Amino acid sequence: MKKSRRIFDVWDAQTILVTLLYIVFLVYPIANLLKLALFNETGFTLANFTKFFSQSYYSTTLKNSFVVSTLGTVFALVIGTIIAYFFTMYRIAGKKVLRIFIILASMSAPFIGAYSWILLLGRNGVITNFFGRLGIQTPEIYGILGIVLVFTLQLYPLVFLMVGGSMRKIDMSLLEAAENMGVTGFQRFYKVILPLIIPTLLSSSLLVFMRALADFGTPMLIGEGYRTFPVLIFNEFVGEVGGSAGFASAISIIAVIITTIIFLIQKYIANRNVITMHTLRPIEISTAKGWLKAVMHIFIYAVVLISILPQVYIMYTSFKKTSGMVFVEGYSLDSYRRAFTGMSDIIWNTLRIPFIALILTVVIGVIIAYLTVRRSNLATGSIDIVSMIPYIIPGTVMGIAFLLAFNNGIANTGILAIGGTTTIMVLALVIRRLPYSIRSSVNAIQQIPMSTEEAASSLGSSKINTFIRITVPMMLPGIIAGAILSWITMISELATAILLYTVRTQTMTIAIYTQVIRGNYGVAGALSTILTLLTIISLLILNKVGKTDDITM
Repeated sequence: MKKSRRIFDVWDAQTILVTLLYIVFLVYPIANLLKLALFNETGFTLANFTKFFSQSYYSTTLKNSFVVSTLGTVFALVIGTIIAYFFTMYRIAGKKVLRIFIILASMSAPFIGAYSWILLLGRNGVITNFFGRLGIQTPEIYGILGIVLVFTLQLYPLVFLMVGGSMRKIDMSLLEAAENMGVTGFQRFYKVILPLIIPTLLSSSLLVFMRALADFGTPMLIGEGYRTFPVLIFNEFVGEVGGSAGFASAISIIAVIITTIIFLIQKYIANRNVITMHTLRPIEISTAKGWLKAVMHIFIYAVVLISILPQVYIMYTSFKKTSGMVFVEGYSLDSYRRAFTGMSDIIWNTLRIPFIALILTVVIGVIIAYLTVRRSNLATGSIDIVSMIPYIIPGTVMGIAFLLAFNNGIANTGILAIGGTTTIMVLALVIRRLPYSIRSSVNAIQQIPMSTEEAASSLGSSKINTFIRITVPMMLPGIIAGAILSWITMISELATAILLYTVRTQTMTIAIYTQVIRGNYGVAGALSTILTLLTIISLLILNKVGKTDDITM
């Protein structure tokens, strides 16, 4: 008896289109980097890699990146986990407001935090001058201390959000059983709760470490000679544009290999520590008493206050009068006038380019999520794996890869010669931020019973009609959550955009960075405030439409 041949349908066509998308805009750019790193005019060579590993200047830079990224990850894990534990187990005064501030602290561009700490604790900073008049010398904010401080305050909210969500899934009966056996207080935390949230701690540590390792703006502004890998890649590429780009490509490939190895190690460890929890009774929030209540509130409020202090101070400086590079007495809206008049195109680009990218990201992300969950096979499984590559690659590497691949078209043929256009900015954002939309949509579709779609098909609904009119509406909360997260990261993108932009496609993050470098702190503060307001509005939309206070990344 012959087996019936499966009919080629619309989802097979979507699989082919998505595969082509990744081949052209991800696999080819990375392969092109590898080619430029390994081949020159005379043929195959390892000279670029030999240069990197033979000179201590470059190996020290790599070590520096690991040092600040590791320290930032450790501090972020400790602070984020402690606050998540307090939020989950106890009543906190002003909890909702604190949660919004914590989320907001994680959503702004990291380099904005670096810039604001320079205004506060720099050599002529407000706090530095205040304590200086009292004869007290403040710690040096530049170099490793400043970078780790910014990383910690910027990234602990991600740990808080992920670990808090995991803790809320713990069944109350487990904690009661532990208490009946005499395991209370801190013992209950590290003997019961901590082992249950290890997978989440591993996931959040990977996210924090990757974000820190890939950060370009923070060490560029506040590092002052403390070289890190993303800054090295950027500087070497900018210096190599006039000649060979081989060495910059070699450093980029090394970055890809390192981040991939770290990702695979984390995945291996996480898979060995998978824990499934079924919450029959959610954790009952209690009221802390005595010294615990006081210490808990002091710790939380102090951390949150320090976290949002940079953004608050930037908003304040945006209303200060400026004379050249110096703030003077009095207040004015001149910085906002300059921002809206001389830079109106930049503000428009910040809305226009990410919005176009967002539409494409949501559509493609939902399609890939559906293929991964409902049409699971070798092809869709490969797409799911490849889609996570941009998640672990530094933005500077993606920027270089896109510029070298498409500046003069594919293989210098003029085909897809999109360098310097809005198109290359949009496509780079789409490829970089697709993982957020895909993961959020996958989580949403996994909660929809397959029987729902089967029922629609049995009533004569076509596959595409079922998908559009039934599946997508049921996925909507997850789609919106992923869209808002993608949007927030898109409007604050710097590492990739700074390599791809032109005068016509400049965005606010690039303008802020440029204004800070030039010393135009008033305009930089105004643009930063506008960007922060856009972030707040996005978060409010997420809470309203998604009907949740929880955000995961």
